[in-house]
Amino acid sequence: MRARLAPATHDDVAGLHAMIVEFAQFERLAHLCTGTPDDLAAALFAAPPAVEAVLLHVDGEAAGFALYFGTYSTFLGRRGLWLEDLYVRPAWRGQGHGRALLAHVASVAVARGCGRFEWSVLDWNTPAIAFYEAQGATVLPDWRIARVTGEALAALAQPADLG
Repeated sequence: MRARLAPATHDDVAGLHAMIVEFAQFERLAHLCTGTPDDLAAALFAAPPAVEAVLLHVDGEAAGFALYFGTYSTFLGRRGLWLEDLYVRPAWRGQGHGRALLAHVASVAVARGCGRFEWSVLDWNTPAIAFYEAQGATVLPDWRIARVTGEALAALAQPADLG
């Protein structure tokens, strides 16, 4: 078995998008997965890119990916890195590939001088939580994600009356 990690290229977009759809199905969130390959390509290859992705190939086949982007911590006064998705296809799980993807993105964070490397994990996904904790991550108990989308986002975007 020959495994390698490589940054996503234009040729990878369709396969990467297919894995994103698989990941959404695994997380029971397929109904929220509305992005297209064109949307993904526009984000990956914009100047500057909105996101970055590294793909795992095993024996030439796309077997997983990590997708990430930069953040900033006002408390630390430093850049950070957010791991949006980490996914290894079922046939290649339990072989160290998830650890390799996570370590790769962590090395990007270190190389960029980031003060934080963060991500979220669904509370029901106990195997992922255990995996992340085994890698040294702390799953924060008191933080919740706030999200505004669709019509609620459009409504919130209306100018506020400052009186």
